[in-house]
Amino acid sequence: MLSENEKETTRIVGQVKWFDPVKGFGFVVAESGGPDILLHANVLRNFGQSSVADEARIEIDIQETSRGVQAVEVFRIDVADAPAMATLADFAELDPEAIRDAPLEPARVKWFDKGKGFGFANVFGRHEDVFVHIEVLRQSGLADLQPGEALALRVIEGKRGRMATEVMAWETAITKDS
Repeated sequence: MLSENEKETTRIVGQVKWFDPVKGFGFVVAESGGPDILLHANVLRNFGQSSVADEARIEIDIQETSRGVQAVEVFRIDVADAPAMATLADFAELDPEAIRDAPLEPARVKWFDKGKGFGFANVFGRHEDVFVHIEVLRQSGLADLQPGEALALRVIEGKRGRMATEVMAWETAITKDS
């Protein structure tokens, strides 16, 4: 008889129904239908992220367990269709190409308050804080950030200082550059 860890897995593509980093889990709905799939925070962390935005498209391996279907590995997360960055007033007067061309910079989360809708990160080697708005986080496919979390940020000089225009887990940024 196979143990839980030796059971057969199936690769699926689905959509994040919801994910709560405080509770440590959420659910995915497969494109092909079927029961909700449990997505545990540890599986997401193994991918290099501490959260994922609701409605993000996700490619995962799943496994049938005694408690139902669960994700066992994340392979890809694509951002859900979101309104253009220009919806943020701070980006309205900026050249979209300049925003896209900003280099990725390594950073760590200083603090982030989902309830307030913003937080700050520090880019390595720079003393200024970088403002991170929750809409930028959502458009980047994330739902929340934890203090000390390693990130890659695209940063611009905004009206009120340095602002993130894109946020990704450090592991994701390294993989994209390889």
